[in-house]
Amino acid sequence: MSTSAGQIDEWRRVAAGWERRRDLFARATASLSERMVELLDPVPGQRILELAAGPGETGFRTLAGLQPGGELLVTDFAPEMVAAAQRRAAALGLDSVTFGVEDMTELSLPDQSFDGVLCRFGLMLVPEMGHAADQIARVLRRPGGKAVLAVWGSSERNPWMTAAGRAAVGLGLVDPPDRDAPGPFRLSDPERLKSVVAAAGLEVTLLEETRVTWEAASIDEWWEASCDMSPTLGMLLADLPADVVIELRLRAAGFLDEYLAADGSLTVPGLARIVVATTP
Repeated sequence: MSTSAGQIDEWRRVAAGWERRRDLFARATASLSERMVELLDPVPGQRILELAAGPGETGFRTLAGLQPGGELLVTDFAPEMVAAAQRRAAALGLDSVTFGVEDMTELSLPDQSFDGVLCRFGLMLVPEMGHAADQIARVLRRPGGKAVLAVWGSSERNPWMTAAGRAAVGLGLVDPPDRDAPGPFRLSDPERLKSVVAAAGLEVTLLEETRVTWEAASIDEWWEASCDMSPTLGMLLADLPADVVIELRLRAAGFLDEYLAADGSLTVPGLARIVVATTP
């Protein structure tokens, strides 16, 4: 996938933002990551690959189960995200983990070289989802290799993530999202998700919903976190005059009014889906 200079700069900004908001995201998705690792069920000596790892929080949870003798390879398309994951691993004193920059549609890794693959919120973001699923199937051992993948549920069930976008569409700042284009809700339809995975020759053994809960001390914290963690929102705001940014923020906050507590804190429900698939 080719990347423009502007996109590279934005990924650098977002990588820094993810590090600042790591605790917020980790709290919201902790139960999801725990469930993914539970379903992967790593055992000593296995090799596990994490794709689109971001800061690596999900993959790191496998390390206890992999020892002794196991190995985790944490990868992401963005070098800035890989660097963030390396810093996090160093801070936690983790070993038996290596890192690499990998395009999940063109993995440089050997055939049947991993016992398991984890991918949290990555598959729906690549232009060629089928190629990515093929690559996952290719690098898994046969038979019995296991992939555990997570995607977001529908946009309607994830208001924390969609409030700013809804406001931008309402103000005519952006077009309504193309549901077939790379984006967080592209695989929200469970049948489409299963179809993409199955087309790669993997056998879908489980598809389940997992709830997440986003929490912020205030609307201000939600807005700042959204700006930090969203490349799309960050690039949009960079081109808007200050008065339009204020209007966008106010309208976006209005979509979250029902989740505000009396003290101004925010608790917003969300929904993800996990699919488990194995090599025949």
